[in-house]
Amino acid sequence: MTAAALAVPRRALAARGRPKNFVLILADDVSPDWYGCYREHVRFPNEARTPHIDRMAREGVMFVTAWATPMCSPTRAMLMTGRYACRTGFYHNALKLAERPNLVRDHLTFAKRLQQAGYATAIAGKWHVTGDAPDSKHGGFDEHCLWSGPKELARLPGRPKHTGAWENDTTPSRYWGPCIIRNGEYLPAKPDDFGPKIHTDFLCDFIRRNRDRPFLAYFPMAAPHGTREGVTTTPLYGKPGEMGRPPDGKEAAARFRALNEYIDVCIGRILEALEAEGLLGDTVVIFTSDNGTAVTAKTRAVERGARVPLIVFGGGVKKRGATRELADLTDVLPTMLELAHVKLPDGYEIDGKSLAPFLAGRTDTHREWIHSYIGTSQMLRDKRWLLEAVNPILGLPRGRFYDCRADRTGKEYRDVTDSKDPAVLAARKRFDEILSHFPPIRKNDPFWKTRPGAKFLKSYTDLAAVKKHLHNHPNYEYGK
Repeated sequence: MTAAALAVPRRALAARGRPKNFVLILADDVSPDWYGCYREHVRFPNEARTPHIDRMAREGVMFVTAWATPMCSPTRAMLMTGRYACRTGFYHNALKLAERPNLVRDHLTFAKRLQQAGYATAIAGKWHVTGDAPDSKHGGFDEHCLWSGPKELARLPGRPKHTGAWENDTTPSRYWGPCIIRNGEYLPAKPDDFGPKIHTDFLCDFIRRNRDRPFLAYFPMAAPHGTREGVTTTPLYGKPGEMGRPPDGKEAAARFRALNEYIDVCIGRILEALEAEGLLGDTVVIFTSDNGTAVTAKTRAVERGARVPLIVFGGGVKKRGATRELADLTDVLPTMLELAHVKLPDGYEIDGKSLAPFLAGRTDTHREWIHSYIGTSQMLRDKRWLLEAVNPILGLPRGRFYDCRADRTGKEYRDVTDSKDPAVLAARKRFDEILSHFPPIRKNDPFWKTRPGAKFLKSYTDLAAVKKHLHNHPNYEYGK
């Protein structure tokens, strides 16, 4: 079906009442425990001060248990398409079961569909999506302001060179002296330029310029990823760091806290821009992240790897505060489309479920279970039971099964993998039925005979990598 056939005339949108605007903020590599509003709902709370995020959680809806995937690329695929990896093929940054993976060309993303429906669309921050560029025919975005690298610079007229800082020999800075391309032009970087501030300024300006039409402002942040380089200090923590000087553990923790506090500053500025234009009542603001915190959670086939903050705030969202209802990031696309009065093409299948009825207070329940995956591992949970690390290739074909009861912090999870209790067996049978709709990747998959497949499998089955992937950081090994 062509874009023209899918397009919704603006007069038709207006006839249905003003559709909601959307601001979608995706933090990079951070678990819920870094945000004050989650403090009583996590096992090891941190001390970052996040008053604007806390306000959104208090006055909107904060999901205590929401899942992405434990890694950035498959999460972006999940979020943007409303589909699990069994449909997209995006299982891992280095594992994409497609001959020529191109997410935005092969699937209908929220940006593409809203753009077709007459929305103004902009993206700022970090693209990190395999396939066409965000401003391409299939990308879905009218405007962009993105942290970029040498490959992206080489495609610009004149092939400009980065004038700012570098994180290492191949990666330009995302923070101080950043490498940013804005609407097809390189922004020459000065030492005291700060990437997240530039991205926030861009989106605030986009909101002001599009106050009279529906808009999508997508902010997949580059922060708080990467505290190990000197460039990752923030305006809240100090001046640009010394390049190539890795901080010690205490210094790294302080920088990471500062980055999360600066995320809150950026969100506060966006909320201020919406309020100044009188748009907050017409705008739904969503805050989440792409996976759990690096080192302790990212890439692990456990709940802490997949668990992310998910807060929804703004126009039409009922004040609920913390909720025990489950959600995963496939739910974002159908939620946006319902609130935009836009439908999917006939026969186009997704895995997400719209949150719109729950957010508006028309129902007090959402979904019975949530699903996630990383590499060849799968995870599943409902409000009581949790299944982690189902991986036939790495020796855990049945995974690990937990009784979580009412606890969502991980403090009291009980390993019942080998239990013969009738309630456990009944729950496991139900989980097996759900997972039958998401067949695992097995050792005989033809992908493993390809060059990228063989390369991935070699590193993936390394013993140290297996232990890290299946069990998580020692502090979070349940049942120990």
